[in-house]
Amino acid sequence: MAQQNNIVIKNKKASFDYEFIETFVAGIVLTGTEIKSIRLGKASLVDTYCTFVKRELWVKNMNISEYFYGSYNNHSARRDRKLLLNRKELNKIERLSKDTGFTVVPTKLFIDEKGLAKIVIAVAKGKKSYDKRQSLRERDDKRDIDRAFKK
Repeated sequence: MAQQNNIVIKNKKASFDYEFIETFVAGIVLTGTEIKSIRLGKASLVDTYCTFVKRELWVKNMNISEYFYGSYNNHSARRDRKLLLNRKELNKIERLSKDTGFTVVPTKLFIDEKGLAKIVIAVAKGKKSYDKRQSLRERDDKRDIDRAFKK
């Protein structure tokens, strides 16, 4: 009996500030109360980034609120969490992110069909202010077109 999970937490600002080059899906090492908080939707990817420490990828500054029913063994909200990727993917991400202007940002956190927490990360390049204006213009045009077709 599969449980229907539709928890999807997005980093909307990342797509506005960065141009995504390549995306990867990674698992996260979590404690018991952290996964319970994510299943309740109590997580945020605002100001979150990824960094390499000893050839391992870690997500920093990700906020997973403390579990309401947790006791003395509740987790800290903004601790660093290790990402689970195979060595080939890690090498590729590290190679891409070493170039000037590139960074690794989490874009989406979700629960998969097996009930495991997964995070979508992207190797991204920062946008200039004129690129952001272009993104806003494209979004407004798309919204206007959608409105015209609904009438």
